[in-house]
Amino acid sequence: MGDLSGVTIGVTAERRAEEFIGALERHGATVRHAPLIHIVPLPDDARLRAATEEVLAEPLDILAVTTGAGFRGWVDAAEGWGLREDLLASLTRARVFVRGPKGKGAVRGVGLTEEWAAPEESNRQLFGHLLDAGVAGARLAVQLHGSPLPEHTAPLREAGARVIEVQPYRWEWPADLHPAHELLDGVLAGTVRALAFTSAPASANMLELARERGRYDELVRALRGDVVCACVGPVTAAPFTEAGVPTLQPDRQRLGALVKLLVAELGT
Repeated sequence: MGDLSGVTIGVTAERRAEEFIGALERHGATVRHAPLIHIVPLPDDARLRAATEEVLAEPLDILAVTTGAGFRGWVDAAEGWGLREDLLASLTRARVFVRGPKGKGAVRGVGLTEEWAAPEESNRQLFGHLLDAGVAGARLAVQLHGSPLPEHTAPLREAGARVIEVQPYRWEWPADLHPAHELLDGVLAGTVRALAFTSAPASANMLELARERGRYDELVRALRGDVVCACVGPVTAAPFTEAGVPTLQPDRQRLGALVKLLVAELGT
């Protein structure tokens, strides 16, 4: 482990940003916080409530849980609408499939029992297992997190499932993009040593912001050069991978592991 004194790191997250920033600053880093996404508040999300009511309209056969935080947020929102007990009663009758230990902990925390958990904690494995298990004719709810997953939900529909997409924590652009523009300027000017990303929408939005300003090629060159692009996992890194940008990723998809990786890579 090293000291991050003199190292400027851009943090693009909204959720858990204070925790992330605090950890980096304790190692001496200078942090520039520029959220690239805003989370739609759950109680105000009419689309989430409509999806919840659709789940409750008929018996549910299968539930796919992609994130523990998203599942807990969904249940908490349902409680605020007076629908928690109805929702849990419906989910209790369904076969439950989860992506990894966090999803497993979340469903068990409300008294549900999963039939299967993806050992590699990947959406590819979760949805591949669902297809192998057979979904033809099944009424299937997919709890998403932040953004749709058409590459996974479309094959379920093609296999004959009736898919309900439940999306807690929808992302949208922040109301104030001035910090994001300043962070982009810092990257292009060489004053920001690293960018850290914890969600795929933030990664995509950084590239989109540069594209809208006519600086996309410059940003990609910087991220292929001296500026480190650190992502919490392969899903978060996907927009950069597609753009041909190399990324650093910790072995474990956890915030603390990402901090340790940045310290190891950039510390003196």
